[in-house]
Amino acid sequence: MEQSKRNVKLRLLEAFAESDQEFVSGQKISEVLGCSRTAVWKHIETLRKEGYEVEAVRRMGYRLIKKPEALSAAEIQSSLSTSFMGQAVHYEKSVPSTQKIAHQLAGEGASEGTIVIADEQTEGRGRLSRVWHSPVNTGIWMSCILKPKIPLSQTPQLTLLTAVAIVQAIEETTGILPSIKWPNDILINGKKAVGILTELQAEADSVHSVIIGMGINVNQEARDFPDALKTIATSLKLEAGNDISRTSLIQAILYNLEQLYTAYLSAGFHPVKLLWESYAVSLGREIKARTLQGTIYGKALGINDEGVLLLQTADGTVEKIYSADIELS
Repeated sequence: MEQSKRNVKLRLLEAFAESDQEFVSGQKISEVLGCSRTAVWKHIETLRKEGYEVEAVRRMGYRLIKKPEALSAAEIQSSLSTSFMGQAVHYEKSVPSTQKIAHQLAGEGASEGTIVIADEQTEGRGRLSRVWHSPVNTGIWMSCILKPKIPLSQTPQLTLLTAVAIVQAIEETTGILPSIKWPNDILINGKKAVGILTELQAEADSVHSVIIGMGINVNQEARDFPDALKTIATSLKLEAGNDISRTSLIQAILYNLEQLYTAYLSAGFHPVKLLWESYAVSLGREIKARTLQGTIYGKALGINDEGVLLLQTADGTVEKIYSADIELS
């Protein structure tokens, strides 16, 4: 029953999206939904109760004027230009972690491209089990399930690929051009706006699923950040000076992610590498890399075809950095 209601809502929202803010007749909607004109009015009223502002004019029909701030699976899937990314959406108002749910769904056989998204995370986390601040109705807290047929050693490349897809989507949606800090941070004017967490379901050298978590600060005000983050974190709204549509940004991310991922599976990592380096903030700069083996200082030369960071030390040695915290000089 719940799935049926969501399908009706999705078809109704798609009809409004295709109308390009023009009126859609009651007859047209009844044909799209396969229901009576009386039932159309009931479905419109359901939308209104969920926060949608719908104008009704006699003999002209209905027009969608304003959408609610909250996310929904139907809203995300309406106008979604993908073949598999986001075609299955698991939405929750509030969860401890979208990653945990995505792991569960992947273990139960969820299809590739399934996303888990929430308006709030109460136990959001980043790399090295760090806390990720995920307040309600402000950001994009999303996990995506991928099932690539690649060696285990190549899975870190998907973090870099995702970073490129998010940067492209932010640029297209907001006009802001972010930069990428290896391996998983996206910065705007030197402050962190996005974090990416990649986790695996694998055994030996066989990858079952890759779970990519994305935490994107979208509409936070400065007051929404804890004091410890105010000087190092930012949001798209703070940088753009206006509210950003989370739904439009999600749709753009899923489209770009699908395009890059499909190309990656057929052409390999090199095209992604070139794109990643074009957005990288660290190339040619002196950096400090804190690894488990110690701290290494040097100039960032770029990444190799495996996605490993190349760091040239003062004596000319080129070190390969597989995992580290990076600090820019």
